[in-house]
Amino acid sequence: MTETTTLRRAIIIHGYLATPRDHWFPWLAEQLAATGAHVRIPELPAPDSPDPVGWQRAVGECLGTPDGGTAVIAHSLGGLAILRHLATLRGPWELGALVLVAPFAEPLPSLPELDAHIGDGAAVEGIERHLGRLLVIRSDADELVLPCQTDRLARRLGTEPVVVPDAGHFLGADGVTELPPVLGFLVDEG
Repeated sequence: MTETTTLRRAIIIHGYLATPRDHWFPWLAEQLAATGAHVRIPELPAPDSPDPVGWQRAVGECLGTPDGGTAVIAHSLGGLAILRHLATLRGPWELGALVLVAPFAEPLPSLPELDAHIGDGAAVEGIERHLGRLLVIRSDADELVLPCQTDRLARRLGTEPVVVPDAGHFLGADGVTELPPVLGFLVDEG
């Protein structure tokens, strides 16, 4: 992975039961747009009953051809969707930055209704070689995605997660309407 990225484009991908207007997504979009980045938050189909094929297709259509000036920021189930899409890409490709917030790639005891969507997770091995920068972030107080589940995925991606104390699942209901560690990773260090 390289250490710098000039951010020209950012895509924020929501998770299960969410919309582009929820949680910290609008705040991050506004902050990134203020840096001159073109920001999109696609509304994934049927967030209350997500179809893995539909979500992967929607994420792929929004991303288009990844490049070194693009960052993808994905929350929870949105992280699984982008990882699945990236795993399908062939030939040389690069993504400037990937930020996964409370990600997972295995069934969640707290949300068995997603088991069919999660299935066998995602084939993530080797994806990190195509990333300019990678951040996996989790809370120490997430009751939906167990910290050990995010930790396992982070290790499969060749990194360790950054832990934000008491952030729950990074939902508005958890009091998380801003996410400065993500902004700092993308802007201050980029």
